[in-house]
Amino acid sequence: MANQIVQQKFGHTLDNTLIAEILNVGMVKSFLKDDIIIDINQPIQYIPLLLSGNIKIMREDDEGNDLLIYFLEAGETCTMSLTCCMGASKSKIRAVAEQDSTLMMVPVQKMQEWFHSNESWRNFILESYQTRFDEMLEAIDSIAFLKMDERLLKYLINKTIMNDTSTIAIKHQEIAEDLHTSRVVISRLLKQLEKEGKIILGRNKIDVLKT
Repeated sequence: MANQIVQQKFGHTLDNTLIAEILNVGMVKSFLKDDIIIDINQPIQYIPLLLSGNIKIMREDDEGNDLLIYFLEAGETCTMSLTCCMGASKSKIRAVAEQDSTLMMVPVQKMQEWFHSNESWRNFILESYQTRFDEMLEAIDSIAFLKMDERLLKYLINKTIMNDTSTIAIKHQEIAEDLHTSRVVISRLLKQLEKEGKIILGRNKIDVLKT
């Protein structure tokens, strides 16, 4: 089963020789929604390749509050983890399962070995760096230049795209934590978006009408 999933999610990017080696040295692990996959200051021993589900990558401020940086989808890896392991340092991010997720955990020493020996892996990592860099710039732009209601609608639209559904099962408190604000603010802005005809609020769910 793992063979088929790895081939399906990474076969268009990685060559068959490398996929065979990933299956040989990697370890499949499953996580439930809200499980912490990698935590801040945790030594990084494995690099995650996401086979199914979604993961949100968070940073933490001095007061212990989380700030969402970007999401990972199946077929991707976390390049912030790669950056940490390249310098043999501890994790600077927290990776949390957005939904039930399955990962192939690859030993960090293999990451560096393949970077020098396998062109498909090298290209995959460089493209991943570029994608994550663009997403971090987008996150910075949103914080710096968008009003909170605009950030909220953008967040909801991104979730519908990522989950391929216009209905999001989520609590107001979870949104508030992701956007680094209060639940009261989020609830007020959601009601405002509903009045504007952009969403429909339900019990622990939101239907996004404008995508």
